[in-house]
Amino acid sequence: MDLFACPMQQLVDDAQGGIRYWPDFIDEARAWRWFQALQAGANWTHLQRPMYEKVVDVPRLLASYDLNALPADLPLAEMLARVQAVVPAPYSRVGMNLYRDGHDSVAMHSDKLHILREGHPITLVSLGAPRRMLIKRKGEGHKAIAIDLLPGSLLSMSHASQLTHEHGIPKTRRPQAPRISAVFRVRP
Repeated sequence: MDLFACPMQQLVDDAQGGIRYWPDFIDEARAWRWFQALQAGANWTHLQRPMYEKVVDVPRLLASYDLNALPADLPLAEMLARVQAVVPAPYSRVGMNLYRDGHDSVAMHSDKLHILREGHPITLVSLGAPRRMLIKRKGEGHKAIAIDLLPGSLLSMSHASQLTHEHGIPKTRRPQAPRISAVFRVRP
């Protein structure tokens, strides 16, 4: 029996594994410890970017680390080992998003394939409060899949799924506690 085995839900299927979700990737206590350590210790930055002829705030805080130079005081090396046990890949970077409340979000999008190595997944660990993600097939008339990403869950999206689907975390008016997503990618 695999120490890291947990039930998987197939959300989208394709030849590279599609989009898969493990709601119980890690236990609640570990998820809470990881969340606290990352929230307090990561190098969170607030960015702005041009959009529609003006500069706007990115509606979340961001942090990023090269996996060859991880800070010893953060749980990222342990997290990476557990991710690779379930979704193996030669991950090279982890990018993190801190959604402080329901006003923080990320618009529907596909990851930029020109900055990712062909055939490797994008895998994220969700920590903190649950948050709804929408996954939608590109094109008109397709209904979105809504999945509540639970604390300690894992979501993996194939490289191929970025050609066919978009994903995002919408704003919500409901009171929302903070959430962190740690996203592992393989970059050239």
